[in-house]
Amino acid sequence: MKNRTRNREGARKRDRFLHSNRNLYNAQMQKIPWSTIALGSLLLISVLSKGGQEVQSPPEKSKPPVKVEQRGHILGIGGVFFKSANRDQMREWYSKHLGLADKGQGAMLRWREHDDPQKEHITSWTIFPASTKYFDPGQPFMINYIVDDMDALLDRLKQEGVKIDPKRMDESFGRFAWIYDLDGNKIELWQPSAKP
Repeated sequence: MKNRTRNREGARKRDRFLHSNRNLYNAQMQKIPWSTIALGSLLLISVLSKGGQEVQSPPEKSKPPVKVEQRGHILGIGGVFFKSANRDQMREWYSKHLGLADKGQGAMLRWREHDDPQKEHITSWTIFPASTKYFDPGQPFMINYIVDDMDALLDRLKQEGVKIDPKRMDESFGRFAWIYDLDGNKIELWQPSAKP
């Protein structure tokens, strides 16, 4: 009987203590034994410290690493070419509905480089006849990528085992080469001529 009275008294004191400290403890925490909370706290402290000392962040480097500019990469899209059995009707449709006026030489879309707004480029959007041999018969479209250094890019692609067409073309507006992706799609590379 004495033990029961003591247990009830202890439970009342504990309840008063817990209810008086509602702002300090929540109901979920009340169910967790103090030993578990203490052990968790010790683990947290040990993770955040090292050998009794506070962990310090590594010192900041005084200079950022020097960025080495690698030549031979893509600057943007130089052309989007696709085939149509109804070339004239397709030109009219794209002109009327999307404002892409192709009068026979393609629609020229001008843009500037983000990092150097003084550099202007053109993306040619062109509809070819379905019978064109400019790109493979089974390929409905071809993308032309503008490159900064054709020779550097082709050297790197050759080392990486990319299939490269041996044909080259030099025009007044730039140099051209062709490569093939894994599906055999022909891709045109264009290095524009330096402007005088």
